[in-house]
Amino acid sequence: MRDIDRAAVDAAENTDFNEIIAAMGAYNESIVNAGVFSDAAGLSDPSEGTVVDFSDDDPVATYGPYGELRELFNGFWIVDVSSQEEAVQWAKRAPLDSGSQIEVRRINGPEDFPQDNDRMQKE
Repeated sequence: MRDIDRAAVDAAENTDFNEIIAAMGAYNESIVNAGVFSDAAGLSDPSEGTVVDFSDDDPVATYGPYGELRELFNGFWIVDVSSQEEAVQWAKRAPLDSGSQIEVRRINGPEDFPQDNDRMQKE
């Protein structure tokens, strides 16, 4: 885990919310206009969430707020593109402040699972 870039957090907190919404709206519109938009959502404050930890035999639920956060997942975009490289190019265009990060991952599809599995056939 990485330590939070405090200067980046402070800068983001001091940015006008309307500017953030306008920049995100323009970015989202560009994804839609390019025809690659599949889904996106923002997530609620982590203090409203719950972490389920599977470290022990019985999973333990811990309800927020939590202690120091080193990494924070605020939302996501799903783009339907032909390659990891194309997804990375879209991620690089996101209107995020210095110190922010985007993780680019592929969503598994049916082709990623054994086709001879009865349960998978039902799904």
